[in-house]
Amino acid sequence: MNWLSGSGLMTSSPSSLPALERYNFSHPNRGRCIIINQRNFHKALTGQNDREGTDVDAEACESAFLSLGFDVTRHDNLNQTELSMTMSQASKEDHSKNDCFVCVILSHGEDGVIYATNGTTKIESLVSRFKGNDCPSLAGKPKLFFIQACRGRRFDFGAELPDKSVDELDAVIDDSPKVIRIPTEADFLMAYSVVPGHFSWRNNVDGSWFIQALVRVIREHGDKMEIMSMMTLVNRIVAYDFESCTDDDFTSNMKQVPSIVSMLTKQVFFEPKY
Repeated sequence: MNWLSGSGLMTSSPSSLPALERYNFSHPNRGRCIIINQRNFHKALTGQNDREGTDVDAEACESAFLSLGFDVTRHDNLNQTELSMTMSQASKEDHSKNDCFVCVILSHGEDGVIYATNGTTKIESLVSRFKGNDCPSLAGKPKLFFIQACRGRRFDFGAELPDKSVDELDAVIDDSPKVIRIPTEADFLMAYSVVPGHFSWRNNVDGSWFIQALVRVIREHGDKMEIMSMMTLVNRIVAYDFESCTDDDFTSNMKQVPSIVSMLTKQVFFEPKY
């Protein structure tokens, strides 16, 4: 174990961890990464403007996940039917030779939904296709979703708070049964660009704050840092390094923090395969 310089986060070598504490990433392939990039919208149907700067995010994500060994496929401007079909087809693929699965969604959104070009789609309806009972070749493997989209209209005005320490809670771990059954909801990571109910910021030139931070962390630490440590660092970068600057005083100096919801049951490391 060692402290990562400048981040305050620890890294550890997967080889130093017991096999039961880390996901098996010794499959022939890293896995599929699907990028859904929604730039243009039918305003009469959605009320949404086009998303300037999202292509910067899409290209950066494509490069970052390729560097981790993923087989990356990008889809631009999908309508509701196309979006549903794309996710359904991905869930029906044979992932048995893959380590994991990644999906990046770049779009407008509200709490619980994201926008296709012609209307909204529930996030749960997309994610549920990859549960262990519906996608058996990904059962027991990490399924990572990164969602850059608004989750409401509220702004985060920021606050000045003293540092606090948070107590750790220890959980009692039962002995594993001989026949292992896992919950269908297990092994998911849902990384949202912002907390529920809030606006998610995007720069028309540089891309969204969340994707900028995510790509930076992957490029600098993706081959050695565990995924939850990476996402903690992403949270820190977005929270501390970004602040809105607009022509409107009301929307200037706004803050943002991502929301990371983990149902992972082991640690995730993207060690180079070759």
